[in-house]
Amino acid sequence: MSELTQSKAWLALLKHYDEIKLVHMRELFDQSDNRFARYSLQLNDILYDYSKNRINDETVELLLQLANDVELPLWIEKMFSGEPINHTEHRAVLHTALRDQRDQPLIVDGIDILPEIREERKRVKQLAEKIRTRKWRGATNQAITDVVNIGIGGSHLGPLMVTEALRPHTLHDLNMHFVSNVDENHINDTLEYLNPETTFFIIASKTFTTQDTMVNAETARQWYINKLGSEECIERHFSAVTSNVTLAKDFGIAENNIFKIWDWVGGRYSLWSSIGLSIVIAIGAEQFDELLAGAYEVDQHFRHAPLEKNIPVLMALLGIWYNNFFEAQSMAVLPYDQHLHRFPAYLQQADMESNGKYVDRQGHEVDYTTGPVVFGEIGIAGQHAFFQLLHQGTKMVPADILAPVYDFRCIVKHHRALMSNVFAQTEALMRGKTEQEVYQELKAEGLDEIQIKQLMPYKVFLGNRPTSTLLFDTLDAKTLGSIIALYEHKIFVQGVIWNINSFDQWGVELGKQLAKNIAHELNDEKLVKSHDCSTNGLINHYKRQRSKKTCKK
Repeated sequence: MSELTQSKAWLALLKHYDEIKLVHMRELFDQSDNRFARYSLQLNDILYDYSKNRINDETVELLLQLANDVELPLWIEKMFSGEPINHTEHRAVLHTALRDQRDQPLIVDGIDILPEIREERKRVKQLAEKIRTRKWRGATNQAITDVVNIGIGGSHLGPLMVTEALRPHTLHDLNMHFVSNVDENHINDTLEYLNPETTFFIIASKTFTTQDTMVNAETARQWYINKLGSEECIERHFSAVTSNVTLAKDFGIAENNIFKIWDWVGGRYSLWSSIGLSIVIAIGAEQFDELLAGAYEVDQHFRHAPLEKNIPVLMALLGIWYNNFFEAQSMAVLPYDQHLHRFPAYLQQADMESNGKYVDRQGHEVDYTTGPVVFGEIGIAGQHAFFQLLHQGTKMVPADILAPVYDFRCIVKHHRALMSNVFAQTEALMRGKTEQEVYQELKAEGLDEIQIKQLMPYKVFLGNRPTSTLLFDTLDAKTLGSIIALYEHKIFVQGVIWNINSFDQWGVELGKQLAKNIAHELNDEKLVKSHDCSTNGLINHYKRQRSKKTCKK
């Protein structure tokens, strides 16, 4: 048995769970007129309402005790101060340094890292501004009209999500494209209508060896050469964000167009770094600074607010409560803002790659569940897709709902229709609908007793389905930065409680290693016998079938 599951706080939570598991939230709201005031917090323009959760004061007290027992405040300070808490890779975890607004030095391995961060950001802004103002000219002296970011994982999802979220703040005559899939259709569909003379590429790869990214990068490079007949001016159309300057230069990228990323920046936490070059091009330096400022304000809140008033901590503890005690294995993220349509996908990587671990920091297999399955969709679309399961399914799925008080243009008819759904869904998931309420409703519709009896089972909603709501004034750059940082820190807190390293991702590496070996086996027509019979069978079937069609090299 692990130290966590035998701890005093954990055992107390187990006992408390038995006492509260059948309590309906209707009862909890009936018992208190100030439940909303008691279980909501505000940070700048973000209101966090967690009152529609299956908790009472004792629940919160015990969860906070659990956080104290694992020395959460100490771990928070370790991260911010640059200790190598990513112990399997012997690295600090300092994405927070990328948005640090203080004048104080941040010493890592005897060096103040902040001046170098700010100098690199300055270089990113300079290139971005030249492209935005049409001062940067391509090989034929034409201005850039299209920017293509080629990356995968955090080098793709973060920049894509942010540029989509802040679409109203972008230059609409400068087109942003994002390519991640090594499937040829992604890069070819993107390049199909582009002009190489006015296209600029960003190759975002920490190692400059990631297969998916580099195959796409080589295709883009060859496309450029084929169209213009020369590789001499690649430096006018390609840049790189990488720690491997040598390989980037060998690719043909000018050193001035190579931007640094440090080993203490994890890919899924890297949008704040030079990986955000595409973001800065899209929204401009001033808006990017606002994004950083919003995240920094949450960093300060997370670092200094007491645990009971700390929004990321409370978000994390609620996740622990449902995951480990109610055995809810998933969570839904439901933005009611169209521009956040890529946020659930971004959060999937941030959460599931961070906390999808079954080995603790001591190398032992855990005896409790860790990271949840994260899924989501724009709320309105979700209502007509998977909300049926949220309301009447056999699985409890806690949900986070994010919504703006007013939109960028804020057309009254649209926005009030949107927000009525936000409030209705959280209330419906909490309250449900009783047999008596269904009976009265059907009776009022004129149905007879036999019809009512037949329909009744299908119309009853059990309710008691938990939601937390984040209301923010509007989705500007500063607020978006704050929202992202809230979830980053929530994920970290859960990793601390589960005693796992949230900042490595060895599970990603195995597939990469195998793919690299198999790629060599696909270069000839020999039968493969080196794998299990299923993998051998699939590879050999692929080889037989591909011989029927000639593919381009």
